[in-house]
Amino acid sequence: MIAMLTDFGMSEYVGVVKGVISVYHHNAQVVDLCHTVSPQCLIEASWILQSSYSHFPTGTVFCCIVDPTVGSTRKIIAVKTKHYFFLAPDNGLLSETLEKEKPLEIREVPIPEKASMTFHARDIFAQAAAMIDKGDFGILGKETEIMEALSLFRKGREGMIVRIDHFGNIVTNLSPLGKKAYSIKYKNNKMELPFYSTYTQSQGLFLVTGSSNTLEISKKNSSAQREMRMAVGDRITIE
Repeated sequence: MIAMLTDFGMSEYVGVVKGVISVYHHNAQVVDLCHTVSPQCLIEASWILQSSYSHFPTGTVFCCIVDPTVGSTRKIIAVKTKHYFFLAPDNGLLSETLEKEKPLEIREVPIPEKASMTFHARDIFAQAAAMIDKGDFGILGKETEIMEALSLFRKGREGMIVRIDHFGNIVTNLSPLGKKAYSIKYKNNKMELPFYSTYTQSQGLFLVTGSSNTLEISKKNSSAQREMRMAVGDRITIE
């Protein structure tokens, strides 16, 4: 299985990459992890991957294409772990995931001279993902090391906004404390919000434990983001 994670939206770029995968691997099963990562947002991509990958079958190839520096000298890396394979630009996207899934082998995927400078997803990632899924990881390219790292800030009860989802929920990387209410500080703002275990119990803005077991700011049947105006990468303290 190949799982795709991109910031392409539901565009023709997704379909083209899937088409090229099928050219090299007719029987490939390709599933969409997410294509609505905010454009060029490595924080969001990193969070989605590290909180999602373990729900997939052993052997899944994660083809991760959020690539702000496509066409530059950045490497494309393929990583083999005990349970999965990961294919991504060497830009830190994999850092949080590889804290959990320790690399057993890392290879650099060659970039052909004729590859488009703006569409490596089609001309490089698709074929590489197909090769890995067919069992050809060992011939992808030379062994290498990861150069770039990305850390999602967390220190004590100060963390960061890591995702704004489709519903306008503001996802943090801070764990719940079992409290009925929390104090929140962000930028120059301070407020108190109640905690509810489900959306149906709530009124107005509130905190809930999301599916990744971290705190999220939500608003019943509405968008917390529309009211709070937070952004991915913003620091936040919840205590």
